[in-house]
Amino acid sequence: MSIHGEQLNMLFDQERKQQKIEYFNQLADKREKWRDKNQYYYTQLDQFLINKIGNAHSVLEIGCGIGTLLSKIKAPKRVGIDFSPEMIKVAQQSCDTEISFKVDDIESLQMTEQFDYVIMSDVCGELDDIWTALHNIQQVTHQNSRIIITFFNHLWEPILRLGEKLGLKTPQYHQNWLSLTDMENQLHLSGFEKVQKGYRLLFPKNIPILSNFFNRYLAKLPLIEKLCLVTYLVVRPIRRFPIKETSVSVIVPCRNERGNIRDAVERIPNMGTHTEILFVDGNSNDGTIAEIEEMIDLWKGKKDIKLMHQVPPHSTDGQGHGKMLKLGKGDAVRKGFSAASGDILMILDADLTVPPEDLPKFYQVLIENKGEFINGSRLVYPMEKQAMRTLNKIANKFFGLLFTWIIEQQVTDTLCGTKVLFKKHYQKIVAGRQYFGDFDPFGDFDLLFGACKQNLKIIEIPIRYRERTYGDVKISRFRHGLILLRMSVIGLLKLKRH
Repeated sequence: MSIHGEQLNMLFDQERKQQKIEYFNQLADKREKWRDKNQYYYTQLDQFLINKIGNAHSVLEIGCGIGTLLSKIKAPKRVGIDFSPEMIKVAQQSCDTEISFKVDDIESLQMTEQFDYVIMSDVCGELDDIWTALHNIQQVTHQNSRIIITFFNHLWEPILRLGEKLGLKTPQYHQNWLSLTDMENQLHLSGFEKVQKGYRLLFPKNIPILSNFFNRYLAKLPLIEKLCLVTYLVVRPIRRFPIKETSVSVIVPCRNERGNIRDAVERIPNMGTHTEILFVDGNSNDGTIAEIEEMIDLWKGKKDIKLMHQVPPHSTDGQGHGKMLKLGKGDAVRKGFSAASGDILMILDADLTVPPEDLPKFYQVLIENKGEFINGSRLVYPMEKQAMRTLNKIANKFFGLLFTWIIEQQVTDTLCGTKVLFKKHYQKIVAGRQYFGDFDPFGDFDLLFGACKQNLKIIEIPIRYRERTYGDVKISRFRHGLILLRMSVIGLLKLKRH
């Protein structure tokens, strides 16, 4: 293109942008009226976004309009930008003075301050250059930032255009109609990767009983959900950050595993700057405790081995009679994680059916930022003949499919005992645990649901599952299967209801 042609193109872009700004300036005084007219849609969308953000410290909304969403968010730091000076003026006059509103344009962004969450709700459809806008988001995000993007499902184009003509919907200056695949591709090209994706709002108008049924239940079903009005993506930056070696704590819950203790100590490799091995005993009576104490003495100065008890070895029943307490693995993991000194937390089952030699793979994937919650999968490689019974394998595959649908991330093996994450991310899961309640005696669902609620990127690593060589299986297929099913229903109701 000639210099003259480039100048003409630039002038055309500037004129088009100015026309768009003037259009939204004129819409500013009417924005509240349109929100009121479609109150059900905006209330549902706002609640969904607020639920996704959770307990974030800082939030930036791009295309904030008159600031209604930011006024509902409870984050300590809230900033809204919009390219329309009149929209920002209305927002400053009508919203909490603790919210900062600025005139800025995502397609020529001046802001460089970084935020935990960035929201772009119903904005991408209005952009002239999505690629540039998404690239610019990089400068307001850090390694742990999350970006939440919502946009209209392209299947709704004729219905929304009709709604505009009938005066039922806010008139659009111009609208890009993007499929979910289109948007994922744009994000990948701009240095972001998907954490979650999905659809919301099958019926955007409020009709008592009917709207609730459509949006809370029918809209969550596979296939039908793809007909919803709103498409959403939760993404994270994938640009490379410097790899930093860090310390590791390997939590080994155990109960009556004496024959596996020596192998566990000898086979757990050193990782990072320091490796702590923390056995959490659930009142063993087969000599497990004595074996751990012997290993602590034997490896003193060579390996950092610790022992903690879930509870004092014996408790009383109120009448002075001692009785053995049997607490679940979930309790052991939580107590071990709380006592751990490492920056990275790992779970290794004491039965050693997951080889300790595989743990460095989990460590490497985590520090390279390929994922933030690393889950083992036993269902990829062939297993030893007696490692997992057929009925257990079928159940694991069923729960994998169910979980993938519930948390909207790929999970093939929910019950693999090896799970790895940074302590800082686990602490966020703990802070939000009351959302689900204390419902999981095994610990696997608690961690997976918590990771989903915190929008952590879940990655699976295939491992070779071995046959147990000592001790008894602690899982009862039918009784525990019913408990797992009940916990899945809890997650379904909590994570799919908005």
